[in-house]
Amino acid sequence: MNRIRKIMALLLVAVLAVSSLSGSEIMVAKAAITVKASNTSVKKKIKVTKKDNKQVFPKHKPYGKGIGAKPGRVVWSYNSKSVKWDGKGYWWKTEHFNEKVITKMFRNSIASLGGTKKAKTGWKKLFQAQNKRRGKGKRKYKKGEKIAIKANINGSGVFDDDDSGKTKMSYTNPVLLKVLLTSLVEDAGVAPSDITVYDVSRIFPVYMIEMCTKGELRGIHFVGRNNGVADKKKPINWSYSFRGAVNYLPTCVTEAEYVINFANLKGHSYGITLCGKNHFGSFINGNEMRPPEGANLHQFLTMDKMGVYSPLVDLMANYELGGKTVLYMLDALICAPSEGDDITGSNARWQQSPFNGNYTSSIFVSQDPVAIDSVGADFLMNEPAVTDNNDSLKNNASVENYLHEAALVKKAPSGNVYKNGNGKKVTNLGVHEHWNNPVSKKYSRNLGKKEGIELVKVK
Repeated sequence: MNRIRKIMALLLVAVLAVSSLSGSEIMVAKAAITVKASNTSVKKKIKVTKKDNKQVFPKHKPYGKGIGAKPGRVVWSYNSKSVKWDGKGYWWKTEHFNEKVITKMFRNSIASLGGTKKAKTGWKKLFQAQNKRRGKGKRKYKKGEKIAIKANINGSGVFDDDDSGKTKMSYTNPVLLKVLLTSLVEDAGVAPSDITVYDVSRIFPVYMIEMCTKGELRGIHFVGRNNGVADKKKPINWSYSFRGAVNYLPTCVTEAEYVINFANLKGHSYGITLCGKNHFGSFINGNEMRPPEGANLHQFLTMDKMGVYSPLVDLMANYELGGKTVLYMLDALICAPSEGDDITGSNARWQQSPFNGNYTSSIFVSQDPVAIDSVGADFLMNEPAVTDNNDSLKNNASVENYLHEAALVKKAPSGNVYKNGNGKKVTNLGVHEHWNNPVSKKYSRNLGKKEGIELVKVK
């Protein structure tokens, strides 16, 4: 009898503890309770569900128009088997990731984004959609056309020329990068010598370069702060007047026919770092270590106001950057609360479903830059593991501001007239809205509407 009472008491404590959890999602907690008496033990599992539909930003109608082979589609691939890190040591060690599982996740994502069953035909649809959008007809990728991939190496070699990659801070997942490159070569038919991975504000880790240039990937180029070359004929022309250094695009971008925006899903000390801000590593100026600061851009990301100019929208609209982008990606295999935080086994485990205390183990892809950043913002702004470790994300208006500016770019709330960097006014960059709630995570197209975001989940 005493043993049973102990079990019931412990069950009650577990229920009360779980019911007090905070979060913005249905969270499922499993508690295994073991009570030992004499030489026996009794194990009881309980499952407690807590509902919390409250979210940070209010739902509103879709702003802007969806673009892509499947307009407004964002594909989310989640597989908990992709990450097998025990939370100790460096997160980026390749043995912490299942390359075979990640390859399947990525290829299924490309197929779904193109509305097909295979990655090969998926890539074909993506290139056709991009060329049609640029007024070049519905043509496929042509042999010899160059592709520039903007990685986010922000956490590696931040203040010096260290190329070891030995930091616990966040940067592009090496295994996912290899999977992307392999798919471009095998599925899309791109020659390795026509692919350049770049981030001209950082130094690429040597181990990453080595693993991504072997075998069938031999010939792929890497361009960082140490070897980036500015195209002095291609300065970035901002649509808003402010003081700052003249910024030049790197030649690896201006010589490319296509761009892939390969960003990270993570918080930032100014809000969030997604595809929009990823291009802060896409220009060169006199400030070698920190080009965005040399450009005087951070002032616009710290206002915490709505209805103000955003340089992120100019980068989205730029004819050499957003205008060339065939694919937007968010690396969400392991997520950091902020760009300056060390990734640990505790702060990288998310509470919301389907993660339920585990790693995010996800990849997001889209052809709509506004839609993918809107989805990323919903996940980040409603995740306690991120917001509890990042004060800048709590009710941050700067996050919502650039999404509204981008989606309503034809008549931006700020009154600013955004141009494509080549003198042409921009009328549409994609669609923005928020999911219906953090539990079901559905957007307008998921609910049968003709316009809005469609979040498609695959494995």
